[in-house]
Amino acid sequence: MRHVATSILHRHNHRRSLIHLRHYKPQKTATAPAPPSPPKPPKKPQSFTFHDHTWEDPYSWMSNLNDKVAMRHMDMCMEQEEKYTEAVLSDTERLQSKLQSEMASRLAFDLSTPPLRWGPWLYYRRVEEGKQYPVLCRRLASLNEEFISHKSPAAGFDFTSGKKIEQKLLDYNKEAERFGGYAYEELSEVSPDHQFLAYTMYDKDNDYFMLCVRNLNSGSLCSKPEAVRVSNIAWAKDGQALLYVVTDHNKRPYRIYCSIIGSTDEDVLLLEEPDENVYVNIRHTKDFHFVSVNTFSTKSSKVFLINAANPLSGMILVWDCDGLAHCIIEHHQGYLYLFTDASKEGRVVDNHYLLHSPVDASSSPRIWESVFTDNKDMIVDDVDFCKTHLALIIREGWKFRLCSVALPLSVSKGPVHLKELHPYFLPLPKHVSQISPGPNYDYYSSTMRFTLSSPVMPDAVVDYDLSNGKWNIIQQQNMLHERTRVLYGTASSEKIIEKYSNVKSCDSMNDVKYEDDNLWNDLSEFYACEHYDVSSYDGILVPLTIVYSRKYKQENQNPGLLHGHGAYGELLDKRWRSELKSLLDRGWVVAYADVRGGGGGGKKWHQDGRRTNKKNSIEDYISCAKFLIEKEIVHENKLAGWGYSAGGLLVASAINCHPDLFRAAVLKVPFLDATNTLLYPILPLTAADYEEFGYPGDIDDFHAIRNYSPYDNIQKDVLYPAVLITSSFSTSFGVWEAAKWVARVRESTFNDPKRPILLNLTTDIVEENKYLQCKESALETAFLLKMMES
Repeated sequence: MRHVATSILHRHNHRRSLIHLRHYKPQKTATAPAPPSPPKPPKKPQSFTFHDHTWEDPYSWMSNLNDKVAMRHMDMCMEQEEKYTEAVLSDTERLQSKLQSEMASRLAFDLSTPPLRWGPWLYYRRVEEGKQYPVLCRRLASLNEEFISHKSPAAGFDFTSGKKIEQKLLDYNKEAERFGGYAYEELSEVSPDHQFLAYTMYDKDNDYFMLCVRNLNSGSLCSKPEAVRVSNIAWAKDGQALLYVVTDHNKRPYRIYCSIIGSTDEDVLLLEEPDENVYVNIRHTKDFHFVSVNTFSTKSSKVFLINAANPLSGMILVWDCDGLAHCIIEHHQGYLYLFTDASKEGRVVDNHYLLHSPVDASSSPRIWESVFTDNKDMIVDDVDFCKTHLALIIREGWKFRLCSVALPLSVSKGPVHLKELHPYFLPLPKHVSQISPGPNYDYYSSTMRFTLSSPVMPDAVVDYDLSNGKWNIIQQQNMLHERTRVLYGTASSEKIIEKYSNVKSCDSMNDVKYEDDNLWNDLSEFYACEHYDVSSYDGILVPLTIVYSRKYKQENQNPGLLHGHGAYGELLDKRWRSELKSLLDRGWVVAYADVRGGGGGGKKWHQDGRRTNKKNSIEDYISCAKFLIEKEIVHENKLAGWGYSAGGLLVASAINCHPDLFRAAVLKVPFLDATNTLLYPILPLTAADYEEFGYPGDIDDFHAIRNYSPYDNIQKDVLYPAVLITSSFSTSFGVWEAAKWVARVRESTFNDPKRPILLNLTTDIVEENKYLQCKESALETAFLLKMMES
């Protein structure tokens, strides 16, 4: 009976389905919307000839800023580019919102900088609720021995001492009202007597920095000095005088003035450098005894000293060398110390070294002697002085270390090996990629502040007591909570000593630093950091650092993002960036190629990647890209490039050479039109720019520029990767460079809707606004994810 009932039910259901079929009308298949068409700006060919070489530029009109018609066309083109980018990425809007929420949740929500002690005061900046810009504040250290942040203890009135705890020095929100709603400060120096604050604010309408001096007791602005185009400041006469440098209309620092605070007299011109190839710079020594004056060009570098007690008494030449050299002068107990990378005995040196000479030396020229013997295995990368100790940032190969040496040094022995001075090597976390000295204003304190950076650890602001090696993390983000927060004093040497009670010797302390990464809020438990030496085309080994999630990495399946810069001898930024966590947690590998032309490998490493050697930087980057694919670290069709400014030139040049290597690329305010920018600069270029990329007047440099310039070497009739370029009108490499490159790539290469070439314009204040930073990073990340999935 059950079987019969089942059969009847089955026939009934079948009949009902047939009835439904009779009334069914097939739906029309939804057609996917046609992909948007990329903009096609007009071509207006123009020929150029230089060194008997002629070329044509169909988009040169985009950089003709004086042609109103051309600029109207440019506005239209930029509007079209904006709409095109929005259309192509319209299906990622929900993803962008999700990514932006992720990234915003990782931002540091504490709105105060870590307090910096100088003399009797603690200085810090904090943001008031609902305000866009911070307030510069200070409070007496004697009232706040347990000061954690601006909220603890509270910044109100201390009834015990009868004093108001917090003193507001400068409200940058009010400064924004003075400067058209925009507050950007470049320089800020408190006088050594803590009575005045000198600072420079950017005047956007006039495109220069204006000098302001504020009385910290009254809070009012001083009537003078009144100066614009100020590039440098230094206090003298214990805060009674201010020296400042102004630039010419090409932004070259060329004049030094001295202003007596409170005086109605005209500011005194101390130096004017007429040679348009010479630049001027000033700084005070940490003990405020002297102000050093640097004048430098590609031909020579000189250092003069001004007695800070009497700044109008003239300048004394203390150092002179051929060629462009980095020179920093310090003073300690009757001796001058010079940290420089100048040539020795006519031979170019690869790294900085430290010299000393008595202040009252009578010989002419002055005799300088080396402090340390040369040691290729242990390079001094940076130095910092206090009254009792010398702090040294040391590089052993590509590994950084930090140590302190007691002062005064025994200068009568001549050059000594560093180990003879019994250096104390301070504890560091793993994988340190950069050590940045803090302001360390207080010459009389043995505590110095450094920021430690790592690819797998949020930046840690650490105070080290150089006299005993004790240390304390002053500020660091904690990424292990659902919402990040800033930690103050989360780890210290006392905690290590409590845990390892048998630790006594210096060497043992250095071993402990690697045994408990949790003390540093290290993320290496979740994210791996690996280092490789990659053989470039000429056999040179290029350092490659890769970071990936231990949880999500899959063999030969992961997408990858390869960062590169390789210019100006600058270290590649390998710091932990919280926005990259969104890629790491989606299975991406983030890689960093330390190509030639960048920093970290000495002066030769820089020189081997600049001017006629720029090819080396590009080949190094390509070799690292191939390594990632060949070793199956990254899937062969899922590699993306990332470059900022000069790094944009690097990545774009690599794409020109091997477009098949990359699936996508992000270029941020990139330098793309090298030939025209260096030949016919629209915005002022510095001597360092020409030294880096080449002088077109030199025929060898000119041909090298033509060979690497991304705009001039776009391949024809090939498939390029998807590229997202972000640029703005205020960048040093104008937006027209990006617009020209985008137009020529679209014109010359195959048009594949799955590999769009996009141009995204950003506002001028992205770097000042964390919300806009998240929005831009979310757009870039959504672009990369979409391109890898398509």
